[in-house]
Parts: sequence; C-alpha cells; structure tokens
Amino acid sequence: MAADLRIGLQEDPDVLDPDQSRTFVGRIVYASLCDKLVDITPDLEIVPQLATGWSWSDDGLTLTMDLREDVTFHDGTPFDAEAVKANIDRSQNLPESRRKSEVKTIQSVEVTGPHQVQFKLKGPDATLLAQFADRSGMMLSPTAAAAAGVDFGANPICSGPFKFAERIAQDRIVLEKFGDYWNANAINFDKVTFLPIPDTTVRLANLRSGDLDMLERLAATDATSVKGDDSLQYEEAVSLGYQGITVNVGNGDRANNPVGQDARIREAFSLALDRDAINQVVFEGAFAPGNQPFPPTSPWYDKDHPVPSRDVEKAKALLKEAGHDSLDVEVQVANNPVQTQLMQVVQAMAAEAGFNVKLKSMEFASLLSDQSAGDYQASQIGWSGRVDPDGNIHQFVTCEGGINDSKYCNPEIDALLDAARTSTDLEIRKEKYDAARDILNADMPLIYLYHVTWIWALSDKLEGFTPYPDGMIRLENVKFK
Repeated sequence: MAADLRIGLQEDPDVLDPDQSRTFVGRIVYASLCDKLVDITPDLEIVPQLATGWSWSDDGLTLTMDLREDVTFHDGTPFDAEAVKANIDRSQNLPESRRKSEVKTIQSVEVTGPHQVQFKLKGPDATLLAQFADRSGMMLSPTAAAAAGVDFGANPICSGPFKFAERIAQDRIVLEKFGDYWNANAINFDKVTFLPIPDTTVRLANLRSGDLDMLERLAATDATSVKGDDSLQYEEAVSLGYQGITVNVGNGDRANNPVGQDARIREAFSLALDRDAINQVVFEGAFAPGNQPFPPTSPWYDKDHPVPSRDVEKAKALLKEAGHDSLDVEVQVANNPVQTQLMQVVQAMAAEAGFNVKLKSMEFASLLSDQSAGDYQASQIGWSGRVDPDGNIHQFVTCEGGINDSKYCNPEIDALLDAARTSTDLEIRKEKYDAARDILNADMPLIYLYHVTWIWALSDKLEGFTPYPDGMIRLENVKFK
C-alpha cells in the first residue's frame, strides 16, 4: 500500500523558487523538496545537511565547506562544488532574488575540489551559516535553474527527499518520493500533498474526518479540544518570530498620510493596544505578548524597552499633539479567522484612542504582493523567525533590505545592523541591536504585537514527528504506525 501523507497549511505558498519566495508555508514545502547546505537541531545548533563539515579562517573572511559526495538533483544533475557556486551566483544576481541581502557579504565562491568550496567574504559575517540553514542555503539544480530562469518555480528541481509532481493554485502541491535521495532510509512516504486551508476550523475538521494526516498552526483556541481527543496528537514549540503591523512609511504614494509620516501617531496606535488582553482574548494565553522582533524570552531582547502597557490617555494626547482628534487607518489582514479576530480586537482598542480602523481582508498572497508594491497603508503581517537575530530585523528595516515593504530608511540603522553582522562577539552584537532598538522604538515603522507558539495537530496514526522552533515540518523518521 502506498503511504501518502496529507498536510494542511494555513496559506497557499507563493512561488516555489527559494531565491524569489518569502512565505513561511513555502519553507514548509521546501523542507521536503529542497535540501540546504546545513540544517538546525530543535535546540538551534547548526548541523550538516548537504555540507558534511566546515571551518573558518582565523580572520573570519574564509569559510571552507566540504560537501556530500552521494547527492544528485531530481533531474539527475550531480550536486558538487560547481553547483554551490552557481546557486550563490543566482541568489546574488538573479534580478528577482530576495536573497541578495542575505548573501551580500560573499565576495566570491571558489571551487577548491570537486566537493569542497571556499566562500571568500568582504568582511566577517556572523550570520552566514544561519542563512545557509534557510533559503539561501537551498540548492537548486543548476541545469534546471539555467534553463528556466525566472520561471523555475513552475517546476522546481532541488535535491530533497521528495520531488515536485504538480501544483494547482489555492488547492494543492503534490510531491513524490525521490528514489535516489542520499538519506532515503529515513523517508517513509511515497507521496506528500500540501493542502492550503486558511480556515482553522475547517483545517481541524478535515484532520478529524481523516482527509488530512496533520496540520500546522492549530488555532490556540482548539488546543484543549485536540489534547482531549484520543485520535489526535498535539505538538508545540515556541517560535523564533513575531506578528505585528507593518506601516508604509516610504513605499510610494500610499505612504503620504499622517500614519506613514508621523512617528507620534504610530506610537499612539501602539499605546492604544493592550497586548496582554490580545493574547488572552484571541489566543487563550498560549502566545507571548511582544514589542520587538525577538520574544521577551530571547537573549537578544532589549530589556530597556519592555512590552508597553496600554495607555489610552497618552495615545489620545500624542494624536492631538500631531494635530488630530481622530484618524482613519486602513489595515490589510489575511482572510483567516485568527488574524481577522486579532484585527477586530485591535480595531476596537484603537477606536478608544480615536483611530477609525478599516480592515481590508485579503487572500495572503495578494496581501503580500500589495505590500511589496506599496499598495497599502498598514498591513498585519508577521515573520516566522530565524536562528540568527539578524534574520528578524536586517532585511525589514535597512534601506536596501530584501523585504523592507515599509521602505523605512535610516543610514544610522543600516550602520548599526551591518556592524552587528560582522562581529562574532555576542556582547558587541547585542550592543548594536540595542542601539538600533532605541531608534526603531522612536521611529516605529513596525508595531510588534506578539510571538506565536507553533502548534501542530497530527493523526494518532503517525509517529516520529519532532517539533522545531522554526515551525518547519521535517519528515525524516516520520511514518504511519
């Protein structure tokens, strides 16, 4: 009997090209489709995947990496040092690449043996290995990438445990087992189907009826019900990411309004919100209130800026100081029940301070594309988080950041965040991030709200699943009992 696994996703991923994509759910698909140079453990240690080992030069400017010798891409192209060189070149030079800021410190990639590469850096880069544990480290078939160019995502060819079979937008992505996978013994399914089902209630109903075998992002309000169901398993991990509201401060004409142009108004909006109450009302206390890119439990959190308590009077005073008794704000939000409820609570709280919030409900991919294009005033959006702190902040607030949809730009922030990348001394890095937080807290292009706990629900027929704080679904050693 063929072992077919069906996984329910909260959204439909964007383009399946690791150089162009930006969605969390896309990365869940990549965990089965595209192996990376390195991976992480549940404790966030970096471990070999396509690379077997690595070493740094004393000056921190050369990273030498040894590669597996038993790997082929899904189209039969061998994985070797030349393939790594071609992949970094594409991440740096494909015009549509969103990975440029992640690999910009790489000056050159030198092939020092058939299965050994050296990355020569422009300056020390403490973040590089963590980048290689994510999309920048995903290796695409150079043959396929060269042939398809910008259209690679229509038929992605990588070297992971499963190969691409078909995709029907908003309906399903189907992968099939890759027979020549280097770690095939750890893979126990013939086919994996990812089904985007934005409605959390429907997703859970489909799991209970047997139409799904597992789902990601169980609603926190359903946790008790799942824990009490003998036919289901409940798994969770505290995430590395955040959820908040990104404000358009410089991305085209739609930034030209009081909210986009006056930081006092953004601070007023933030002060109108009771983050603890949001966590209790919307998430039954399962998540962590937040006000920074890092959760309060993170060593990178700046304790000088604790999560602010609600202050409606101060919010009103700031709004008045900025010349307004009341103000209209349009916030776009993904059309799933959880984010919608979140924004209805935000809407009610902000109203008490004089904000008339209009919610624009959108399919997630459209929300992202409008955000990129600057066709928005504010957007309720999050980030799934990265192992290295740089991954939660640099690309969002630096002038040329790959996903800086706010188009906030401050050379002082660029200097601090670039400096934080170059030191491997954790204390120096923390000083730079804290100094940046002082400025960003005043300028507030992003209003952070909370940090999620990833919650998965699985059929009791499955075994071997390990929750990871990056929220990914790794299928090694997962199987039907």
